[in-house]
Amino acid sequence: MNLGRIFTIATNVFWEVIRDRILYLIGFFALLLIMALRLLPEVSAGTENKILLDVGLAGITALSLIIAVFVGTGLVNKEIEKRTVLVLIAKPMSRAEFIIGKHLGLSAVLAVLLSLMTAIYLGVLTWAQIQYPLVSILVAVLYLFLELSLITAAAILFGVFTSSLLATLLTFAVYLVGHFSRDLVTLGNLASSPDLRRLTKGIYLFLPDLARLDLKNEAVYGVLAAPRELLLNAGYGLVYTVLLLAIAILIFTRRQF
Repeated sequence: MNLGRIFTIATNVFWEVIRDRILYLIGFFALLLIMALRLLPEVSAGTENKILLDVGLAGITALSLIIAVFVGTGLVNKEIEKRTVLVLIAKPMSRAEFIIGKHLGLSAVLAVLLSLMTAIYLGVLTWAQIQYPLVSILVAVLYLFLELSLITAAAILFGVFTSSLLATLLTFAVYLVGHFSRDLVTLGNLASSPDLRRLTKGIYLFLPDLARLDLKNEAVYGVLAAPRELLLNAGYGLVYTVLLLAIAILIFTRRQF
């Protein structure tokens, strides 16, 4: 494992994604916030401040998720489809370095994207003289980055052995089910069928519990979990990301080109 080669791959991915005009989304996000700021007082019946806090965090999440899924699924898959992977793996570079470098490069893009959108979000709130819980919002954004890093690892994993379309659908499925996996367990416990209970528990254990990393609702009210719980949830996200990348590396290593 050579850190220099990993850094080179990550840097190339970072600038390649940036050149795809991904940062135009930041302008779209700013426009969305300004429109919400102007329109919400007309329809919110005096709760526009709370709604704007929700809309801003939801917009950051949605736009970042689109990048993580659509770009992440193509990071390795497009190299395979275009056969450029043959040139890359012929160089003195391990397949593990290739996967890790791709993940770190896109994670760096997401970090920049989240930082800029959060700065715009807080700037608009300050300009509109809306009070907001700064610390809880920053913590929520940090955990959103951990969640997106996990989703990026899942996107790369599916992109290693499936088509871009199927990888995209599977990654979105992981995101959706990951946020509702606790509800599935609750539903299974209410069911009379033991098979259904086992199925829902299996889904919960197999797929990531993304609700651990979703702190948006708490952030709006300025509520944070205990430090120990926050650390455990962060560790959960990091361990699951490493596990997904390890599986992706294993599958990619066994593929023949």
